Amino acid sequence: MTKRHRRGSLCRCAAGILAGAVLTLAAQQPLVQSGYDHFYNLEYDQAIADFERAIAANPSDPELHNHLAQAIVFQEMFRDGALESELVSGTNSFLRRPKLNPSAATEKRFLDEVARAISLAEARLRANPNDTSAMYALGISYGLRSDYYWVVKKAWHDSLKDATAARRQHNRISELDPANVDARLVQGLHDYIVGSLPWHWRMLGFLVGIHGDKAKGIRTVQQVARDGKDNKLDAEIFLCALYRRENETRLAVPLVQDLVHRFPRNYLLRLELSQMYSMAGDKTGALQAVSDLASLKTRHAPGYDRVPWEKIYFQEGTIEFWYNDLDRALDDMKKVTAHAEDVDLNTGVYAYLRMGQIYDLTRHRQEALDAYRKAVAYAPDADAAQESRKYLSTPYHR
Repeated sequence: MTKRHRRGSLCRCAAGILAGAVLTLAAQQPLVQSGYDHFYNLEYDQAIADFERAIAANPSDPELHNHLAQAIVFQEMFRDGALESELVSGTNSFLRRPKLNPSAATEKRFLDEVARAISLAEARLRANPNDTSAMYALGISYGLRSDYYWVVKKAWHDSLKDATAARRQHNRISELDPANVDARLVQGLHDYIVGSLPWHWRMLGFLVGIHGDKAKGIRTVQQVARDGKDNKLDAEIFLCALYRRENETRLAVPLVQDLVHRFPRNYLLRLELSQMYSMAGDKTGALQAVSDLASLKTRHAPGYDRVPWEKIYFQEGTIEFWYNDLDRALDDMKKVTAHAEDVDLNTGVYAYLRMGQIYDLTRHRQEALDAYRKAVAYAPDADAAQESRKYLSTPYHR
């Protein structure tokens, strides 16, 4: 496998990592618990309904509005394939991600919920400037909006501005209550993210007060995963992404296995587990994870009817590609492109790219050129299309 493949990238299924929008279950409300069970199982309509009912019962709680806002934006990311766009794709970039295109109504609804949460939290802080619960909610609101500006709008300056505001609120919590480990999660994520950016983007981090330190960020997230209360699960999810990106797959595999057990209807976690095994050099384990996913779909297990077969073929074919089982990989990618109109853009464009690469490796140059041109036409702005353009003039080599 290539170094690029082994290193992998940050998994979107880890939810909101770019700005550290972490939401607490501190209230332990049945509707909130139910909402987040649906949320982590990719059942966004049900999650949104639960959060709406919780708000109807307690409209002045800013955290409930944060919960709803998060579910709204993640539903959009899921629809666009953004939650899985880095799985087994070989990409590894915080910045080169195409904009999402939510409807005007979706964008307004998300921003309105965040604005409502901010207004409610600020009102509580005016009454009690040391209200740490309100500070936490306010920090999450800014973090959610920062995520939105970064992931959806690609508005870097606005995102970093809100990220700074989120960090400021949670830093204040740590000052007032040093024993509050949960509040450190946002700080740890920001340290890692800014520390991972190219130097010219890191300079923006310096300008807004986030210097960035990858190692420190990981240690902080590990502490929350170990000692946190409300954010312990979130920290474990984020650690999965960080370990994966840092090529510490052996540390991530047990975390993903635990998440699969906790959220059995989340098929993205099984795709991620397959990728973890593949990155670790365990082809058998990787393909077995895909086989398990296919078996669940065949048995119509809850949550798995919605998995397109093309997604399973793509995952299997990608593993076979990296392990040089090219004939089988090509067969799987052909199954994907035969129904390219039914898959998300990321899956479709990478399937065409992989076909072109396989044809180049097997010395079928004309077929390779045809596949690369289809990748460019399918999603012109995607990373895979940009890579395909390179191979139009120079054949792909390992």
